Amino acid sequence: MREAILGKRKLLITMTLAFAVCLMGMLFVGCTTEEVTDPVGTEEAESTEPEVTAYTFTDDLGTTITVDRPERVIACMGSFANIWELAGGTLIGATDDAFEDYAMASTNVEKVGYFTEPSLEAIIALEPDLVIMTAASTGKDGSATQVDLKDTLVNSGIEVAYFNVTVFEDYLRMLEACCGITGRADLFEKNGTDIQKQIEDIKAKVSISGEAPTVMLMTTFSGGTRVLDSSSMTGAMLAELGAKNLADENKSLLRDFSLESVIELNPDFILVVPMGNDDAAAMKNLEEATAANPAWATLDAVKGGHYVTLEKELFRFKPNENWGTSYQTLYDILFS
Repeated sequence: MREAILGKRKLLITMTLAFAVCLMGMLFVGCTTEEVTDPVGTEEAESTEPEVTAYTFTDDLGTTITVDRPERVIACMGSFANIWELAGGTLIGATDDAFEDYAMASTNVEKVGYFTEPSLEAIIALEPDLVIMTAASTGKDGSATQVDLKDTLVNSGIEVAYFNVTVFEDYLRMLEACCGITGRADLFEKNGTDIQKQIEDIKAKVSISGEAPTVMLMTTFSGGTRVLDSSSMTGAMLAELGAKNLADENKSLLRDFSLESVIELNPDFILVVPMGNDDAAAMKNLEEATAANPAWATLDAVKGGHYVTLEKELFRFKPNENWGTSYQTLYDILFS
């Protein structure tokens, strides 16, 4: 009898302990659930949501554009193709000058015509999500324009952005927009603001005592020679470095090139940018004209070794990441 009572007590104690353990487990699970749903944990989860990738900017036609990391991009000017790649982008299409004048990093890029006449059919066939075009007139006579293609592209559901790049500040503005699209602020610093600092340092070295050096800036091609004023890319750089462009005060030189007028003005520097694919052919016309006039050899620029042919990579094409080199080259010519 005594043993039966003890057995019942042991069974009761065992059941009581088991119930206590089970109850503690339930309480523990309840506490754990409260910790998981703690507000701090919620805030951390919210912070891992994807960032917004769309980028909004205003192009040089004044159009507000929003793009979301486009992957199929076409550039309709060689220098623009280069700028897009400097911003970390890749291309699926470009005009002929991108292949001829710049070293593209993108592979399998299709030609979409000439920059003076891009092919709408070729562009639309590639199904781009962004086309980059120039807002400036193109062609030797300035009669061509890519702006005329905008409505057709937009009506085809294609985003199109226009830029007008002549001077470094224009390049910097376009690069900033492109780096905003690609999300590469580091490349804007490397290929933009670092070069801006380099240019400012070069300009800070300029010290002119007395009269500013006078310059005649010309571009020559197989069909003739033209004079450029300070509104041109190289002319603007010369002006920033303190040079006096004689064409700014003698506008007739811009319409009708006259070797006699150059001789009469007697500039301190004569700078020539060859046009076309053949530098020798471009220079031939000017060299024949100067050789036929004995007075050319008496010019101060010629006698002083200041008759200089400028590299087309730095002064005909947009130098882009080499703007600093272009400024330094002109500084060395003017002040060395």
